[in-house]
Amino acid sequence: MIGAVACLFFKTSVEVVARSTGAGIIRSFPVALIVAASLLQMAFMEKTGALKRIIIFIKTIASENRAVQIMMINIGFGTLMVAVGATPVSILPPLLIAMGYSTYVAIALPAIGYDALCTYALLGAPIVVFVDIANNFLGKGNEISLHQAGMIFFMFLPVVSTLIGFCMLWIVGKWKAVREGWAPCLISGAVIGVVAYFTNRHDNFVVLTGILCGLAVIIAMAAYLAATGKKIIDRSALTPEERAYEKAYPLWKALSPWLILVALILALNMPQTVFDYLYRTLKMPILGLTADGRPLDTRALWQAYTWIFVSTLLSMAFIRPTAEQIGETARVWIKRAPRPVFSAAIFFAIGEIMNMSGYDMASNSFVAPSMVKVLADYSADFFQHAYGGVVAFIGLFGGFVTGSEASTIAMFAKYTMTTAKNLNLSLEGLLIVTAGLAFGGGLASVISPAKLQNAAASIDKIGEETKVIRVAFVFSILLTAVTSIFVLILLKAYAM
Repeated sequence: MIGAVACLFFKTSVEVVARSTGAGIIRSFPVALIVAASLLQMAFMEKTGALKRIIIFIKTIASENRAVQIMMINIGFGTLMVAVGATPVSILPPLLIAMGYSTYVAIALPAIGYDALCTYALLGAPIVVFVDIANNFLGKGNEISLHQAGMIFFMFLPVVSTLIGFCMLWIVGKWKAVREGWAPCLISGAVIGVVAYFTNRHDNFVVLTGILCGLAVIIAMAAYLAATGKKIIDRSALTPEERAYEKAYPLWKALSPWLILVALILALNMPQTVFDYLYRTLKMPILGLTADGRPLDTRALWQAYTWIFVSTLLSMAFIRPTAEQIGETARVWIKRAPRPVFSAAIFFAIGEIMNMSGYDMASNSFVAPSMVKVLADYSADFFQHAYGGVVAFIGLFGGFVTGSEASTIAMFAKYTMTTAKNLNLSLEGLLIVTAGLAFGGGLASVISPAKLQNAAASIDKIGEETKVIRVAFVFSILLTAVTSIFVLILLKAYAM
């Protein structure tokens, strides 16, 4: 449909549409292939019993303080999981039910807990996608680095993550839970802000932000429990069957796919020389596909999807799966992977067609304004300098439609940056409004039908997600409004 619109109304040739579709699919690899790789890894961990062992361990955490438990599991562990490519909305609901939470809470908390750090999900895939799109927009000689983008994006984290913590407390026990849990909530937000400040100062640490923030929240909450005289680990809630499984299946073995993955990612990113070579030198571009002749950098040996596949294979030496388990893993993966992978690819392709509509390959120029330029010109004229106050809501809409922050960035980042340029915003202003767009897209997770249905399905309660959406919608609007206000504050601060 979008291709037909480009051809009929924007003077775009079929070849440009076809090339843009192919280029969009290639540009989706940092997200689409990570989704494929992480779904394979999760299926492998599920079918070999590793996931069951991890869930048993999490069940023993912080049983004496619900607020700490909520922060530790849903923000700390949830962020850590989504950073390495796991899916909290599939894993955490059964665990929360087993820990005594209601169905409503078990569906809602995993969908909202990691939202503040969606930008750093999938080992930083959304921010990597943003930097590539931004550099394509800014042109050669004006490129931005990962840390330049990160130093803008990170400023939203302590505000949004703290508010998300309070939202979770309200969902669990309304104002009573908020009064009792305000300290762990504020500590979690502050820890995320401090850790993200340091990780985003360096290109090679930006993609580690989600991992390190998740670990930091877990450690901070454990320290808080110790300081208040509460148990960190309490095995009394385990059933005899769980105790037997715990004894038979070592935790380190269950965690081996993630431990290997994190070790590989650290080894490839922490040494500056290794990072520079894999990210800046060995770009492994695909040539001759784009309509405008620009190369498509794949960085296949740096991208996380390669190492998720590798870590899964290497972990087999420790988990030692049977032939039956490998077969079951493959069958589950083939069943689960195509739809989300296709979804990620198609939204990137739509974004690329929108960007290149109106382009003529013969003259190597735009013979008609692109869809993005039309939208951006209208937005600049209509909203003018109030645009910063609505951009997060555009992101919220994009996240609701596409189901992910990365896809929201793929579809709307160039439009947002073009509007910012039309409004004569500085480079910092351009980054701020696009960060607002991205965070709006991340906040849509809690109202994404696909994610809430996934959470409900994991506990066999399909239909219950409709109760969550009613409350989650209010929270998503409030959080997006705060994000919008923060965008306006930052724009004013950087304009001084």
